[in-house]
Amino acid sequence: MSSRGLNLCTLSGNVAADPEIRKIERKDGGNVQVAEMTIYVDRIPSRKESDSFTVDISVWEGSAAWRKLTHIKKGSLIIASGAIDASPYISKTDSQARAGLQLKAMDIFLDSSPKSDPEATPKPEEQPF
Repeated sequence: MSSRGLNLCTLSGNVAADPEIRKIERKDGGNVQVAEMTIYVDRIPSRKESDSFTVDISVWEGSAAWRKLTHIKKGSLIIASGAIDASPYISKTDSQARAGLQLKAMDIFLDSSPKSDPEATPKPEEQPF
């Protein structure tokens, strides 16, 4: 089996901010929408509490991942799968060349465990015997 041309990456992380959707004009004159977001991915193994890196994620209209966007917001834990690429940029703070990561998501899996808010959860009433 040949892995020539295989570019598939799966990452899990928390969404940094609500996804932003924008329209892009295609060469044929049509429009297509793309959603962009950033996730924080924890380094493993790490003993530091804040040891993570960021990955920019793009979700194109029509993909399986696109249908799940309505459920994604800041703080959501997601698993994104797709093609990954290096994204070089110049740092605004020290003007040094850096390399970021860009994932073109084909599918996104959502965390199924509900967030528990102790104040929002109704407390069971005591039943007399």
